[in-house]
Amino acid sequence: MNTVSTPIPLLQNKRAVIFGAGGAVGMAVAKEFAAQGATVFLSGRRLAAISQVAASIHQDSGVASAAEVDALDEQAVNTYLDRVAQEGSIDILLNAVGPQPKDYGNGSNTLELPLEQFLLPLSTLVPSQFITARAAARHMVRQHSGVILFVTAGLQMTKTPNVTAIGAAFGAMEALVRCLATDLGPAGVRVVGIRSGAMVETRTIQQGIERAVNTMGVTPAQVIAQFEQATLLRRLSTAADTARVAAFLASDGARTMTGALVNASSGRIID
Repeated sequence: MNTVSTPIPLLQNKRAVIFGAGGAVGMAVAKEFAAQGATVFLSGRRLAAISQVAASIHQDSGVASAAEVDALDEQAVNTYLDRVAQEGSIDILLNAVGPQPKDYGNGSNTLELPLEQFLLPLSTLVPSQFITARAAARHMVRQHSGVILFVTAGLQMTKTPNVTAIGAAFGAMEALVRCLATDLGPAGVRVVGIRSGAMVETRTIQQGIERAVNTMGVTPAQVIAQFEQATLLRRLSTAADTARVAAFLASDGARTMTGALVNASSGRIID
């Protein structure tokens, strides 16, 4: 008798915490993790937006909860993750928060970039990643398992002009991946970074397109075509693409990967 086997979801019985779940990347990751069997704990600074993501997951028969948490508030993050850990393990952490690109001078030449704008992602994005990763790691070390994921863009390798502030912050995040992996590896905790491509759904790329349209007199389609031509595959990564990569890296199928930066840029970066 022939039987049809049902694929086992990549993240079945896993519990994943996602900060910044209201943004394009965080939302896509939350939905993919839930679709792959994980129970997802979603947070952000605006509860209404996070609750909408959780409701969408519920409609697709997933398991999700929403909470208002400022990922730069160390005490709030610790309290939140302590509460999640009281109910079970913390198997996966991903922090997708970030400041508004317009606030850190994206598109401004380094010679004209004010110091306060250069420092903004270094004083918000990087500390937030450290706070959430460290808080989760404390629980993961005790349970001798867990995966911490980072998402960057590897801008220092793409020769992209006028991205000094966020490029420096992403460089710091990638260094943090390696440092955390070194410290946490002996306890069985993995740390992996994803170098994504230009995802049109994100506010960073949306603002970049708008800026190009206003300053160069081109259409949004022409800007997107230029982005596509900068990749080897002649197509852009989507938030859903990045989410699928994240789900694999968080799964036991990637159990030997740590301290690594995975190139998921459609060939925008050549390692």
